[in-house]
Amino acid sequence: VGVTLVEFQADGATIATDATAPYEVTLASTADYTTGAHTVRARARDAAGNESDWSSARVTFGGSVDLPSGFTLTTYASGFDATFPNAITAAAFTPDGRLIVLELAGRILVVDGGTVLPTPFLTLDVVVGGELGLTGIVLDPDFATNGYLYLHYTTDDGGTRHTRVSRFTANGNTALPGSEVVLVELDPIDANFHVGGALAFGPDGKLYVAVGDNAVPQNAQSLTSRHGKILRYNPDGTLPSDNPLIASTTGVYQAIWALGLRNPYTIAFRPSDGRMHINDVGQDTWEEVNLGRPGANYGWPTTEGPTSNPAFDTPILAYRHSDSPTLFEGASVVGAAFYEPPSNLFGDEYVGDYFFADFVAGWVYRMDGDEPGTAYAFARFPADPQGITNLVVGDDGALYVLVGSRVDRIAR
Repeated sequence: VGVTLVEFQADGATIATDATAPYEVTLASTADYTTGAHTVRARARDAAGNESDWSSARVTFGGSVDLPSGFTLTTYASGFDATFPNAITAAAFTPDGRLIVLELAGRILVVDGGTVLPTPFLTLDVVVGGELGLTGIVLDPDFATNGYLYLHYTTDDGGTRHTRVSRFTANGNTALPGSEVVLVELDPIDANFHVGGALAFGPDGKLYVAVGDNAVPQNAQSLTSRHGKILRYNPDGTLPSDNPLIASTTGVYQAIWALGLRNPYTIAFRPSDGRMHINDVGQDTWEEVNLGRPGANYGWPTTEGPTSNPAFDTPILAYRHSDSPTLFEGASVVGAAFYEPPSNLFGDEYVGDYFFADFVAGWVYRMDGDEPGTAYAFARFPADPQGITNLVVGDDGALYVLVGSRVDRIAR
């Protein structure tokens, strides 16, 4: 009633306001936007300043645009092991700006100012095959003073093949010899797939470990298996007394924080409010981004994708393998990074947003931090034969993309 102004946005950024009926705007060019799915929306304002809810519509822009207007993509570091198509699996920035990069085959390298240092930080003896190997890294919140970093890798030490979480101590650009402290020995694995691998520290100071179902779907619902779960530990590997399933589990299984996951390859926490996202790689139909919640059951293998079953948490965003290429076509959701860096290169509309990618399809999308479940095409790698495995936001405000055997940098 009494509308005086209508505001229009595309992908969360205001593109125009119109104070004259019938209230409309025309985009200068869809070529300013990456090829794929986008959201346009409008809201009305009256003379008293009251605002309506947003009215939104999803649109798809065609063409062959790989980045939004004003953004650039460069190779930040290259020359990593190219033996495997997904040679590098994860990375983490140190407080002073060095990037520690993991190779699946067990080597950890330091990148300083875009240069890969010739001496490895550390080389681990890992079991490699399929998705097995060195898969997860996180730095201690007090890394600047204690030098601690945590790694998730596959080993057969002790005669049984399993994944392990260990803590190491940095000594400059290399690990302190003999500094490994084994924190957690996880369940035996039989298959070469679905081992998860991600590590993250939550705002509660606890260590979160993502573990796949190891290609045994029923593991995900079992409270006597740590496969198909998010696990939660104290930084020293002991069990927190407030884990959500303490009363219904025993022994090592009291680490279970959430269940019903197929292959949670990447996870991330938003620094400002502790919001957690879990990327769960699907089977034949759906890819999921789930909201992390203590005690949650995400339904695998009973359900995959959106569900109305009250026993399970439905994804905040899911896309089909068969969706149009201009929507979210893909088959392996990876890369987990919230955009809240000390230096904001991208613009205010990006703050709090969540970046995720697809290993098979070769794209990066961003989810609206104010409207979870609404996502926009951001970057495409259509001609790249090697898959994206992970994403990292640097303190400099750039987005770093791990693809094949190199690290790319997207800046504005």
